[in-house]
Amino acid sequence: MLVLLAGIFVVHIATVIMLFVCTISNVWMVGTSNLERVSSGLWLLCNRTCEQLPVSSDNEASLKAVQAFMILSIIFSVIALVMFIVQLFTLEKGKRFYITGGIMLVCWVCILIGVSIYTARFTGQMPAFTNTHHGYCFILAWICFCFSFITGILYLVLRKK
Repeated sequence: MLVLLAGIFVVHIATVIMLFVCTISNVWMVGTSNLERVSSGLWLLCNRTCEQLPVSSDNEASLKAVQAFMILSIIFSVIALVMFIVQLFTLEKGKRFYITGGIMLVCWVCILIGVSIYTARFTGQMPAFTNTHHGYCFILAWICFCFSFITGILYLVLRKK
């Protein structure tokens, strides 16, 4: 049981790190412009230098929602990590990690909403560029979605021994 809890803890830390990377980095969509690699993220459009992400007024609210939900997912994931450590030392034997699991599932929902909005509104929205595809941040966000769901459910199921 101790090995399983340690494994979940490591996956949780990896999820937090990947959430930070995919939210901060600007490689959600990648394309080519004049034989140069161009990437866009949640914050900037980068080729040789980075500049403010040009967004139409129709998509501005959607981009702000994606940014907000990704930041909320980081916050909830860190809170769940702290709550796990607190519950690990204060919870009685035989009790379950309900609070940690619940907070992690809220993180999972935030990732789901943020990445789904980005998928619906911004996939292929680099019209001036050719050969566009998703970057590693987009893929990391979906991996975090899976990891946060798995850890959230495992926190709900596991008991402290």
